[in-house]
Amino acid sequence: MIKHRQVQRRGRRSQMTTSFTDPAVSMDLLRAVLQPSINEDIRSVFNKYLKFFQKAAINVRDNVGEEVDPEQLIQETCRSCLEQAKLLFSDGKKVVPRLPHEQTVPKRARQIDEELNRRGSPIPKKRKGRPPGQSLLNERGVSSVAAWKIKVSEPVRRDGPKWDPSRLTETTTFVLGSRANKALGMGGTRGRLYIKHPHLFKYAADPQDKHWLAEQQHMRATGGKMAYLLLEEDIRDLAASDDYRDSVDLRLEELKPFVPPAWMTEKMQKHMETLRRGADAPPPESPPEP
Repeated sequence: MIKHRQVQRRGRRSQMTTSFTDPAVSMDLLRAVLQPSINEDIRSVFNKYLKFFQKAAINVRDNVGEEVDPEQLIQETCRSCLEQAKLLFSDGKKVVPRLPHEQTVPKRARQIDEELNRRGSPIPKKRKGRPPGQSLLNERGVSSVAAWKIKVSEPVRRDGPKWDPSRLTETTTFVLGSRANKALGMGGTRGRLYIKHPHLFKYAADPQDKHWLAEQQHMRATGGKMAYLLLEEDIRDLAASDDYRDSVDLRLEELKPFVPPAWMTEKMQKHMETLRRGADAPPPESPPEP
């Protein structure tokens, strides 16, 4: 007669044997062991091209404004690279999902990505007379970077009723740009709203304005950090448009509108009038002197 304890031991041995002979489990165990080394190799590859991402991100910030966070843009770009790299190991059935910001990438840039992935050679061969990585920047990266430059350098129309300073009254409500960004479902990336909708009126708060905003607990006392004010009406108009009304990420409760003091509204009226008169001139990216 076999004792109960012996049966239990045999059962455990059987389970262990099954686990270690499962192909998926065996391969995943190997992957777990090698993963730290793989991560280091991946990091080395990204470090090689990081300087290109940094230059492009800084260029975007210089053109759009200090609200853009270059580090956030770089991280999103790196994540996008990893998503696209999955296509190298695709079985042809699964579709690699695109990150939200990739939906707006120009068609030509997407075609280049798809063509390179079909060839199975995402990194072109080096050419004589070029520094390492230069061919990659020229042949692949230039399309995306050029697209950013073209978009931000196009003349922005500042006319019509939305650019009439008389619409700014002592009862007009405003919202912080960071809150508007979240309310429209654009995540925590600062500046994405201004890149996508450059026609919006935005006012860079100066130290006096930021002091009042902090006192009223509309924002934290952040020192030199930029803070933009936008009209609540403009943001709600955007939210009601076809681009946003059906978005599951819409969070209008994040707006937290407020009425600024008369002296601040007067400064915003003057700023709007200045921008309207010089429609081809970009809005100031640094706060005015107090």
